[in-house]
Amino acid sequence: MKKIRILGLGAGDLDQLPLGVYRALKSADPLFLRTKEHPVVNELEKEGLSFTSFDSVYESHDQFQAVYEEICHKLLDEALSNGNIIYAVPGHPLVAEQTVQLLLEQAPGKGVDIEIGGGQSFLDALFQALKIDPIDGFQLLDGTSLKKDEIEVKQHVMIGQVYDQFVASEVKLTLMDILPYDYEIYIVTAAGSQFERIQKVPLYELDREVELNNLTSVYIPPVKDEAILYKRFSKLRHIIAELRGPNGCPWDKKQTHESLKKYVIEEAYELIEAINEEDTDHMIEELGDVLLQVLLHAQIGEDEGLFSIDDVVEGLSEKMIRRHPHVFGQTTAETEEDVLKNWEAIKQEEKGIEEESLLDQVGKSLPNLMAAAEIQRKAAKVGFDWEEVGPAWEKVKEEIREFELEAANSSEKMANEFGDILFAFVNIARFYKIDPEEALYETNQKFRRRFSYVEKKVKESGKPFGDFQLEQLDQFWDEAKEKGL
Repeated sequence: MKKIRILGLGAGDLDQLPLGVYRALKSADPLFLRTKEHPVVNELEKEGLSFTSFDSVYESHDQFQAVYEEICHKLLDEALSNGNIIYAVPGHPLVAEQTVQLLLEQAPGKGVDIEIGGGQSFLDALFQALKIDPIDGFQLLDGTSLKKDEIEVKQHVMIGQVYDQFVASEVKLTLMDILPYDYEIYIVTAAGSQFERIQKVPLYELDREVELNNLTSVYIPPVKDEAILYKRFSKLRHIIAELRGPNGCPWDKKQTHESLKKYVIEEAYELIEAINEEDTDHMIEELGDVLLQVLLHAQIGEDEGLFSIDDVVEGLSEKMIRRHPHVFGQTTAETEEDVLKNWEAIKQEEKGIEEESLLDQVGKSLPNLMAAAEIQRKAAKVGFDWEEVGPAWEKVKEEIREFELEAANSSEKMANEFGDILFAFVNIARFYKIDPEEALYETNQKFRRRFSYVEKKVKESGKPFGDFQLEQLDQFWDEAKEKGL
């Protein structure tokens, strides 16, 4: 059977290379190297070692994955042509070697056997050089595909494959999303060899005037400063749990799902206010307050043994994937209308609501203006609606006349008729694509601004409100309008 034997060149120089690997390299014919840029190769070249390296492949691609794929294909072709070949990689073949993983995946389908030889992992050399114990917990991550959400900053973090300044720059930018710009890190080059070099630098200097090559790794010590962890969701979750814990806050420990209901509504409206103000800092604060409500409810659920924030996140993730088949599946949705149509269809299928009233889908706890708009929207979807706005205006006039009749007689039906007027006006808003809740909010804010101006003018006069006629107050109001308040 055709075979590729993969050997590790170790993390250091020739003195650390196992004897068996040394002999295999010396007798290999043919011998292929992922890269010749390694201390062992430099020394073996002086002994007359003959090999073919794939360094030139790196220059022909913009992405590392394409490089690894090409190397894999070339090696498989060589094995099929020549029978048995030896392929050598830095470190250990099974540690941070994507070409080896690709060979293990693709070789069986080509009828090529893969044999893994020895080689010292660069991790051993790193632990020794940095004098750290991995039992404390550590991560080994790939610098060419680093993702901030995967980094656990409370552990030792080793980042390999930091080949050059470009990779170092990408690593730096990713780390600066979660760590201070001057957080002290270590750049380790050729660990375990006579050329070993360790540099302690602030994070922002990672890609500045630092020698980088394929033997370079970056080490981030565990974060000890609690304030740095404030960006981590896990830290926030721990804070909420502590607030509800035995030694926590009396107010937080006392809260229930029922007692917190009003705060959910208040914080949601304060967020809307921040959005309307287009105030980014205020939005950050209010989004945090909304998130606090979610976490408090989830912690109460966990304390009661019913559910946790993990269940909330899992349910939301499942729902988002399930209801977006045009993104995560095979369904097509070209327009926003297509998306909404798919969403409603999936929603109905999930809940099995074939005989349920359409209006049962409208949240019973919605503010009433929002509920009225949603009720009308649901009814319009099945054709229970006027085709144009004219009849809707006539309905408004009809409801106003009915209210006037009831009001003239101080009838008990006045409240019902007044509600009909509001409902009819919501219908008008829907025809003109106006959000009635938002419209009333803006009017409330406008009234606040103008009435504050009236109060200011009254205060400046040194007289109480009672000394002013309505006409005088109206004059102040008109001044506020002229000033654009």
